[in-house]
Amino acid sequence: MWPPDRVIIAPANDGERDAVRHAQRALGLDVTGDMDAATKAALRGAQALFGLPATGVLDRATAEALDKLKHPSLRED
Repeated sequence: MWPPDRVIIAPANDGERDAVRHAQRALGLDVTGDMDAATKAALRGAQALFGLPATGVLDRATAEALDKLKHPSLRED
């Protein structure tokens, strides 16, 4: 599920954990699928970088911004 269909505060299912893992890879974090403190902090930093509200949660706008951090050949359609 990328980008996520809803705001992910704490992953509730495998699809949401996969979305969190995807974000963690884009952010260069340990890939756990958990919305831990490091993930929330990195999301807030990326959101601020892209002029988004720095909420620390994973939403569609943040996911789309994270795709801009990756080389075009690694982006998912």
